[in-house]
Amino acid sequence: MAADLQPPAGPMKLPVRHVPAGEMLKLLDELAAFSAPGPGVTRLLYTPEWYRVQHFLQERMSGFGLEVRTDEVGNVYGKLAGSVVTDKVILTGSHIDTVVSGGRYDGAYGVAAAVTALHYLQMTFGQPLRTLEVVSFCEEEGSRFPLTFWGSGNVTGLYDGSERENCADGEGVTLGAAMAACGLGGSIEASRASHYNTSESGGTAFGHSPVRSDIAAYVELHIEQGIILERSFQEIGVVQAIAGQRRYKVKVCGTANHAGTTPMGLRQDALAGSAEMLLALERSAVAEGDPLVATTGRLEVYPGTPNVIPGEVQFTLDIRHSEALRLERFCSGILDEFADIAGRRGLILEVLPQLATTPAPMDAGLCTLLEQICLEQGRSYRSMVSGAGHDAQLFAPRCPSAMIFVPSRGGVSHSPDEYTSPEELAAGLEVLTAILYKLAYTEN
Repeated sequence: MAADLQPPAGPMKLPVRHVPAGEMLKLLDELAAFSAPGPGVTRLLYTPEWYRVQHFLQERMSGFGLEVRTDEVGNVYGKLAGSVVTDKVILTGSHIDTVVSGGRYDGAYGVAAAVTALHYLQMTFGQPLRTLEVVSFCEEEGSRFPLTFWGSGNVTGLYDGSERENCADGEGVTLGAAMAACGLGGSIEASRASHYNTSESGGTAFGHSPVRSDIAAYVELHIEQGIILERSFQEIGVVQAIAGQRRYKVKVCGTANHAGTTPMGLRQDALAGSAEMLLALERSAVAEGDPLVATTGRLEVYPGTPNVIPGEVQFTLDIRHSEALRLERFCSGILDEFADIAGRRGLILEVLPQLATTPAPMDAGLCTLLEQICLEQGRSYRSMVSGAGHDAQLFAPRCPSAMIFVPSRGGVSHSPDEYTSPEELAAGLEVLTAILYKLAYTEN
């Protein structure tokens, strides 16, 4: 962790207690109203409802006295300037987009809590020593376009801009065209002429470069989207690492033939071979143990006829682990086993890598600070790994980063049934507010 962000050596006493959560809960309800028709919340990148919610957030941040700006890809920022350290910022927030028919907490909770925390800190303690900034990232989910982390990826330099013309949604609309429809990626005049513009005022002009080098630390509050905290009766999850992912598309080719006339010993059954591979995957993943997880979420059988032996099967692999070496070792081992199975059965195996992300350890000093805050507030907590991807994983290689989890009822997420109680949401808000106070208001 950076030298000026070291946690205290002894017991920490924080004046941040009982942060009123009503403002955050009201803001969450208001954000959920910006949705396409249908169950749950649907707010896809560069759609009218997306544009309006980002504009709404600009107005809300401006009303709280924050300095508001929007960069050229649509990330919205609200800054509370520091009195001493002004060239580096403590950044907090999350993403505002959703999956189709998603819930009201994924992403939006981190944004609403961050806005509320900065408002509370400003009203209670005045100007911080170090600059605080809240961000509502334009996109993380990859629900409309075939890319993820478009918001934080632009901030951290993951993307080079070529995606704007090379990436299109299911209707053939390119990323660049969708941006232009929102007045993004171009001039101030284009912004004002956007057909998504409303009569509402607030916010600033588009056009700022997204890539940033002034971030001293990034802190993200999020629902767990899993069942561990609920099952272990813990209020707070202190994320130690975000798991790396490997995704593959696997094709197994055999020989399609008559189901009634081909003896069992003479078959090259692609489905039977695939089934053996998937059982081997499950067996190996269980033997490896937590936090590794391995999933096949899609399987297609051809020709898909009841009286024909399957000649081809395609399936997906999703494998995750928080340690890079163990992830690589497992993937290599299981693909070798797949090859052995295919060879023994006379099948042809093709494996096409689809995604490879590196595990992202969170900053040890910030994790320690979060644990100290939980102890000071009398909260139960546990250290844990995030199996899901988050914006924090893009910041982790560039600056000290931390994630705070609160429970998700039943582990349900990406669903209208997604739910976290007001008391659990309030607990996360208080922990977030406390760490922001420590980082921005105290001498370290």
